[in-house]
Amino acid sequence: MVPSFDTPRREPAEVDLALLWSGLFLLLLGMVMVYSASIAIAEAGRHTGNHPAYFLVRHGFFLAIGLIGAGMAFQVPLKVWEKLAPWLFVAGFVLLALVLVPGIGRDVNGARRWLSLGLVNLQPSELMKLFAVLYAADYTVRKMPHMHDLKKAFLPMAAAMFIVGVLLLKEPDFGAFVVIISIAIGILFLGGMRARLFAVLIVLLMVAFTVLIIVSPYRRDRIFGFMDPWSDAFGRGYQLSHALIAFGRGELLGVGLGASVEKLFYLPEAHTDFLLAVIAEELGFAGVVVVIALFGLLVQRAFIIGRQAVALDRLYPALVAQGVGIWIGVQGFINMGVNMGLLPTKGLTLPLMSFGGSGILANCVALAILLRVDWENRQLMRGAKL
Repeated sequence: MVPSFDTPRREPAEVDLALLWSGLFLLLLGMVMVYSASIAIAEAGRHTGNHPAYFLVRHGFFLAIGLIGAGMAFQVPLKVWEKLAPWLFVAGFVLLALVLVPGIGRDVNGARRWLSLGLVNLQPSELMKLFAVLYAADYTVRKMPHMHDLKKAFLPMAAAMFIVGVLLLKEPDFGAFVVIISIAIGILFLGGMRARLFAVLIVLLMVAFTVLIIVSPYRRDRIFGFMDPWSDAFGRGYQLSHALIAFGRGELLGVGLGASVEKLFYLPEAHTDFLLAVIAEELGFAGVVVVIALFGLLVQRAFIIGRQAVALDRLYPALVAQGVGIWIGVQGFINMGVNMGLLPTKGLTLPLMSFGGSGILANCVALAILLRVDWENRQLMRGAKL
């Protein structure tokens, strides 16, 4: 008789490993590329002490704070986030208002988007994206019986988003406004908004955005620069033309890590808004494909986790998970589109990767909440099998 050997079963993971590792890899790759993109600026800047690792050290500090915040956020049950959501949204509104108060808000390059906290600056619009996810999900759950009623379901949310939009456009931060509106409308649609009403809202939003562009001279210049950057390559098309040059130089495998020429004072905001252009130049088409694939995987996992929560009759966690997916997906798409010349130039960072403390903190906390949704799903499914 042949003896049989039972292979020990591997215990299922406590969290979605694909989501966890894709997020961590984007964070680590972002840290490397921020250092590479910022060395020349750091060496030449007086406020940096001419230290080449100035932005690397600060980014590492922000990343550490973000991971600590993520660890704390993961311990908070989704029921608690649901109760806190309206208060967090109000807190975000107050912070956006404080930014516009003279003497409190900090003005950089003509934009007033930051609150000075001494050694670091807080950008409320980044936190507001997270608060918008939590609040829109809570609002949708509370209004679920009235989701087909324009007056009861949509107008109150529209009023809240209008007030937030006015504050963001005063800064101005049109990019954050687009992302937050996308989050709110996307969650409402996933929560059961009628397709016909959704289509009407999309048309109205497109008309509103067109009007905002027409009445704003600097936004008009960006549109014209986007349509033909080479017609004024040293003016309104400067950023886009140099981003396209960076993509062209990178070809298939890039010129090598650290060997970018465009980051040497040619490409503005190389370590923030145009980090992908530096990645394209140094790591080539292959590097860009890896980044896009990781973002695609992250967004896909967010929606799958949300769908699992729906199957478990957990509507609020489901909408939060999918709201995080909408946020990361929309902001990542806009940033990549701008870098590639597919969309007009807009001041939005690449989530999880670009330099910026508030953005890194908000992104890390959002991923932690997403992992918490997945963890709670697994606990419920495991309990159901016992």
